[in-house]
Amino acid sequence: QVQLRESGPGLVTPSQTLSLTCSVSGLSITTNNYFWNWIRQPPGKELEWMGAMHFSGASYYSPSLRSRTSLSWDTSKNQFFLQLGSATPEDTAVYFCAGGTSFPYTNSGHEYDYWGQGTQVTVSS
Repeated sequence: QVQLRESGPGLVTPSQTLSLTCSVSGLSITTNNYFWNWIRQPPGKELEWMGAMHFSGASYYSPSLRSRTSLSWDTSKNQFFLQLGSATPEDTAVYFCAGGTSFPYTNSGHEYDYWGQGTQVTVSS
């Protein structure tokens, strides 16, 4: 059984960096053809894809967030990470991690094989 679990601070101060971890069990994040994604959903808005790590180690970013986003992973722990710099209240959202084989830039339907349950992050002073 494949499980993804997001973890990180639920409250971030404006201008600070929002950092989240996705821990994966049941499937190696280096499994062929898999992308490991970060998606968020602000209150009252649609899902927004943020970026993804490819099993090869390559990373892909949403153009609108590229300047503030950094993705990384630790294959020994089967975890991947999101850092979003210069956080503002507009970054308040439920953040999800998800895994699948669809190429991120053409996956507008957010079709993934596996999803985490999501974690609420609020950016506020």
